[in-house]
Amino acid sequence: MSQHIAKPRTTAVILAGGTGQRVGLSIPKQLLKIAGKAVIEHTLATFEKADSIDDIIVLMAPGYVADIEKIVAKAGFTKVKKIIEGGSTRNETTERAIQALGEGLAEGEDRNVLFHDAVRPLLSERVIDDCVTALERYQAVDVAIPSADTIIVTRTHGEDGEFITEIPDRSRLRRGQTPQAFKLSTIRRAYEVAAGDPNFQATDDCSVVLKYLPDVPIHVVAGDEYNMKVTQPVDVFIADKLFQLASTAAPEQNGAEAYRELLSGKTVVVFGGSYGIGKDITELAESYGATVYALGRSTTGTHVENPEEVDDALSKAYAETGRIDYVVNTAGVLRIGKLAETDNATIEEALKVNYLAPVQIARSAYKYLAETEGQLLLYTSSSYTRGRAEYSLYSSTKAAMVNLTQALSDEWAGDGIRVNCINPERTATPMRTKAFGQEPAGSLLSSEAVARTSLDVLLSELTGHVIDVRQQDPTAPAGRASGFEQALASVLDRQDGVA
Repeated sequence: MSQHIAKPRTTAVILAGGTGQRVGLSIPKQLLKIAGKAVIEHTLATFEKADSIDDIIVLMAPGYVADIEKIVAKAGFTKVKKIIEGGSTRNETTERAIQALGEGLAEGEDRNVLFHDAVRPLLSERVIDDCVTALERYQAVDVAIPSADTIIVTRTHGEDGEFITEIPDRSRLRRGQTPQAFKLSTIRRAYEVAAGDPNFQATDDCSVVLKYLPDVPIHVVAGDEYNMKVTQPVDVFIADKLFQLASTAAPEQNGAEAYRELLSGKTVVVFGGSYGIGKDITELAESYGATVYALGRSTTGTHVENPEEVDDALSKAYAETGRIDYVVNTAGVLRIGKLAETDNATIEEALKVNYLAPVQIARSAYKYLAETEGQLLLYTSSSYTRGRAEYSLYSSTKAAMVNLTQALSDEWAGDGIRVNCINPERTATPMRTKAFGQEPAGSLLSSEAVARTSLDVLLSELTGHVIDVRQQDPTAPAGRASGFEQALASVLDRQDGVA
């Protein structure tokens, strides 16, 4: 009779011992907010969701352990088992992790361990799974991508500066990333041997195995171009922009019973609820038991550009139901034309409806949403990443919605209020028909599809995200594209004038 061999437990070790000096911060860079959350929270969330990870240990910069404990408690990361202070060097931090990993292990017991930089928040679950799978065959695994740049080796000659001494073959060069994965027994043994070297110094863990356990092969797993490390000031901008462009795919849709359970007894206020996406959201939410106040110029006479009318609408909903859980603003105007030929009244209307109205709605909704720890949902346009001729007013105000979303999600995080933004592809709505006339059937996203995704976002724990809603390409291969690939596709589409 064959015996079942249990798989070893797999632990992710998040190395967060660095400081923010190189990005000009007074706090560790892993606590910097990107897309509404601390960098390390994005990183932890990826490992928390990964089925191949059993538990997580965090090695945090001295003096900041309490900050991580708060993040973990608030986010509900159940896999995080230990948060301990890191050392003064990368090697010392790894040694502390190895010691912590060995506590409680039975004699002869081994486990898989993945060391990952906390400041690589765009790691994919695919890379994690590939590392864990590789550990079934190998004792040490690295993650790397090909080098797109030519690498040169130089030597300094006094005051004359640097000169090239060698240009290695680029086809064999790789850029190392993390995670770096090992059998615990292997990385422990490597550090034990290294301890006998008085000149021991290393910047990563695979180099320790390579030097001190030369007979152990180190397998290489393909990394991702967007698994970048936030180190320099420009990295902060790039990472934030990647989250902004494709921070997440739309949440998985719930079943009908789940919708009813989540929406029953909740109050939803929809500005722009007379037609289009707003009307569809209203009908969906009502069908699942929510009390919905659909407000619009043509139905309730509500002008979103009038602060008093916005205040009155929210006050009425609260007075009648005793709560406001979700506030949605789909109201907007689309005026196409050359700016130099646009009259003042049109400019004023676009700014009031598309920008000042959402600002006022947010300000008025704050106190109600703070009470329920609810969500504000705004809408942008796929033209927000690159304004085009005759779209200057519309695209610029829609870009402002993205920035408003990110700013408020950060500003209101302490109050438990979530703020997100929906970015639909070209959608069949009365507003678009008025601006462009009838367009070919099947070329536009349906407003019902956008409304369904909007409802899913409202019921999610997301905050600070821009969620793309795109038509499914029937010719595309099965499987969801990565966030980076979605972002790139979106940018290329917008540059070609698709949306």
